[in-house]
Amino acid sequence: MASGVRPRVKVPKSASAGETITLKTLISHPMESGQRKDSSGNVIPRSIINRFTCEFNGQMVVDVTMEPAISTNPYFEFEATVPEAGDFKFTWYDDDGDVYEETKPVAIG
Repeated sequence: MASGVRPRVKVPKSASAGETITLKTLISHPMESGQRKDSSGNVIPRSIINRFTCEFNGQMVVDVTMEPAISTNPYFEFEATVPEAGDFKFTWYDDDGDVYEETKPVAIG
């Protein structure tokens, strides 16, 4: 995992079957566009999270393609219906090939 990159997610620990819940994600990432220069005048290489996905029990919930203009530390909030107990898997894909994952379980209660 690249230095300083930290994914964070917030998912309710339990839900009723069929309930729609709110999921929140944030990943600490500099999101360099490749168009800025450092103090020596050298171009800072592009380094962005270019895709974010969320799956529930293997079924795609969200699939977002990101462009260089997205802000530092991208934040997403979205809703998903929980049909059964299971796991939400959040995945961020970096330009340099790094993949960051976080999994959170949801119980039916």
